[in-house]
Amino acid sequence: MIELYYWTTPNGHKITMFLEEAELPYTIVPINIGKGDQFQPEFLKIAPNNRIPAIIDREPIDGAEPISVFESGAILLYLAEKTGKLISSNLRERVVTLEWLFWQMGGLGPMAGQNHHFVQYAPEKIPYAINRYVNETGRLYAVLNKQLQDREFVAGHYSIADIAIYPWIVPYKNQNQNLEDFPNLKRWFETIQSRPATVRAYQKAEELKAQQVDMEQSRSLLFNQSANTVKN
Repeated sequence: MIELYYWTTPNGHKITMFLEEAELPYTIVPINIGKGDQFQPEFLKIAPNNRIPAIIDREPIDGAEPISVFESGAILLYLAEKTGKLISSNLRERVVTLEWLFWQMGGLGPMAGQNHHFVQYAPEKIPYAINRYVNETGRLYAVLNKQLQDREFVAGHYSIADIAIYPWIVPYKNQNQNLEDFPNLKRWFETIQSRPATVRAYQKAEELKAQQVDMEQSRSLLFNQSANTVKN
């Protein structure tokens, strides 16, 4: 059984998408980041960066003590290796999958995240920052669109790379992007959107939306962290 410490963010959706695709039994432990659940001592024991998602695998393949994993990319790779699903055993296909998994973790996620912050949440609208991150998000969309011009999925087969990327494309309108400008990406997006496992994963998020708090209430928790936050 997998315990998933989860909230309704792109990084959280990655893990529910995988678990639904792999049909692994799991339970959700809600971590309401708007209320500060991510700072609770019990959560910090398994997620020292105070970010969701994290998991505890109560039945690791070595048969020993439960294993906890934090960071969404690490979780996807752990679960793929545990199940043998959504990652190829072929060396060359596996390398492509990992390239695009890390592309999302190091590029699309951080850039789109800054896009979200400066476009939607920053109390002061800073044109330079908005243009910087909107343009970089668009560049990354174009990179992905090019990768998809001769293949159905980013590594050729549906994999943890697609699962990592998809949730960061879902809020494309909030990122000031137009999928019509990226036809290969649009086709890929719609294909994943219609997968039954994706539908089930996003239904999990809908069930938690009633617990969300107003952004003004949670702004200081989400955006005003520093070294002192960790020290204290």
